[in-house]
Formats: sequence, structure tokens, C-alpha cells
Amino acid sequence: MKKLSIVIPVYNEEKTLTSIVSKVEEVNYQNKEIILVDDCSKDKSPQIISSYKDKKGFVVCFHEKNRGKGGALKTGFTKATGDLIIVQDADLEYDPQDYLKLIDKYNENTNKCVIYGSRFMGNYKDMSNLHFLGNKLLTLITNILYGQTLTDMETCYKLIPKEIITKVDIKSLRFNFEPEITAKILKMGYKINEVPISYSGRTLREGKHITWKDGFSAIWTLIKFRFVN
Repeated sequence: MKKLSIVIPVYNEEKTLTSIVSKVEEVNYQNKEIILVDDCSKDKSPQIISSYKDKKGFVVCFHEKNRGKGGALKTGFTKATGDLIIVQDADLEYDPQDYLKLIDKYNENTNKCVIYGSRFMGNYKDMSNLHFLGNKLLTLITNILYGQTLTDMETCYKLIPKEIITKVDIKSLRFNFEPEITAKILKMGYKINEVPISYSGRTLREGKHITWKDGFSAIWTLIKFRFVN
């Protein structure tokens, strides 16, 4: 059984952090580690994360300065010891039980590949019209620029072999991690397969961090990394 590293970047997620960690722990996959990276949160997230530091199967990290989601993920990836790596947002929008779908799909393939969990192939709810259209547009641009047929480029659930992710020099510090990692995986010639997952969105009032401004940054990221490394 391949070891799974779950990297959870955290920034001001005290309301949902304990719940999502419990849900990750409940996933029936024995060979896993949970890596919590606090990105200089201003709420009680650091104290919550500290409570896991001596618990078996956990790795905890703390940033003294805020480095953005991309920076938190870079830290988490360097700590990962698993064969496979997946990112888990610290809110409750995604269901960790879907990890098993991604792992099963990965195991079906004989060639090295990456597995994305597609919200639009599965069940999604409470996604605003703006975020729906933004996700569709970014996926369309990805498909045009990189000759793909993806349905959900912006998904959080990307199951990536460590041997692939260690080849990628992540430069994006905010939410443009998603388009950058996708662009670089495709440019290296790896195949991306998709499986349906579930999704239940939250609003800005409920703590969602991404905004329409990040959409423009994602578009530029897709275009930029199509032509540069």
C-alpha cells in the first residue's frame, strides 16, 4: 500500500479545522500522514494545530510570516514522506472520503499519472454563479492552451505522485497554485485523469478566501507558464 501524504494549508480556519482533521482521520486508508501548515494565522488555528504535534501520523509546521497558500503548500510538500500527495483545504467544502476514489483510479493506471477530483463530474452544491463561471472559464482556457479535455482544473483534490511533484518548482504564492501545477504537470508530459467527487461550497461571509481577483491571476498564470518554465 502506497503511503499517502495529506497536506493541509491553514490560514484563519479555527471554525472548521478540528472538524476537517477528524474527517481526514476517519478515511479508511491506514498508510497516511497528515501535514498541517499554519500560514501565520491570526485566530486560534496555531493553538489547534499545536494540539496535534505529538500525535502519531501528524506533522505540524508554522510560518512566522504569511506566505500565501502556495507558500504553505511548498512547506508541506518538503515535509511529505508519502508516495502520493494530495492537498486538503482546511474548510468543509470537500469530502475526504473521496480520496479513495482518486487512489483507486491511480491504481488502475500502469503509467505514471496524476488524478484530479472533478466537482463537475460529481455532485456539487452551493457554488455561486460567479465561481461556477470562473471555474468553467479557467478550465476552458487550460484545455485550449494545453490541448486537454479536463472538466475541473481548479479542483483542490489533485493526487500527485511525490516523484512528479518534486520536479515542480512552485512559484505561485496565492491561489494561482492550481493553474501553475496543472500547467507544469502537462508540460512535463504527464497525463491527468479525472474522477467525480462531491463539493459543498461556502461563501465569503463563511470564510471563503478566494475572490474574483484571483481568477484574473489564474488566467495570467495559465498563459505565462504555457510559454515559460
